[in-house]
Amino acid sequence: MRGGARVAVLIPALDEEGSIGQVIDAIPGWVDEVLVVDNGSTDGTAAVAREHGARVVRETERGYGAACLRGLSALQGAEVVVFLDADQADRPEEMDRLVDPIVEGQADMVVGSRVRGEREPRALTPQARFGNWLACGLMRLLFGVRYTDLGPFRAVRRAALDELRMRDRSYGWTVEMQVRAAQRGLRAREVPVSYRRRRVGRSKVSGSLRGVVGAGVKILGTIAVLSLRERSGW
Repeated sequence: MRGGARVAVLIPALDEEGSIGQVIDAIPGWVDEVLVVDNGSTDGTAAVAREHGARVVRETERGYGAACLRGLSALQGAEVVVFLDADQADRPEEMDRLVDPIVEGQADMVVGSRVRGEREPRALTPQARFGNWLACGLMRLLFGVRYTDLGPFRAVRRAALDELRMRDRSYGWTVEMQVRAAQRGLRAREVPVSYRRRRVGRSKVSGSLRGVVGAGVKILGTIAVLSLRERSGW
């Protein structure tokens, strides 16, 4: 527990057997539960995660949002949910930066900004930096919220997260959360977090042209759809 609140960490993972163990081991001891969602891995991701003490559930539909939704349906009793990638790029030991504002009653959602934090050289690719800049600029223009990043390392009060009624099942998950939080007036903030270059394997998004284009189209489309819905009262 942290500040009297039960904290769960949710890790979507696809073919990350080379890094998932180290990620789990770096999670602070005050975390109550670590849940790994195996998103259809063909390697030993699930077995390694279990060996390192995580609970594992499976979601066969490929997609970051699909994995996150499956994980949320499996979590019981957590008052704060932390989302963390399985690729060892984020630093789980910095999790208190995300969780403390929530347990202290200062925020409902805290997003870790890789742009504002310390980064290893080439940790954020040019396409990722441009995508962040464009998406965050559109959110500021359309919804009046200021972010510098769509970073996946984030913490949310579970009751507030349930209010968002998240739907996206792929690349639009992070931006949908930030937009819906703005639409519902949640107390959101951004804090700097460190970011490392990927040590093992290749990024599912920035590691290929297909991933970059697919993510970009989905993120911008999600912003556009949510904006239209707000203006038309859908």
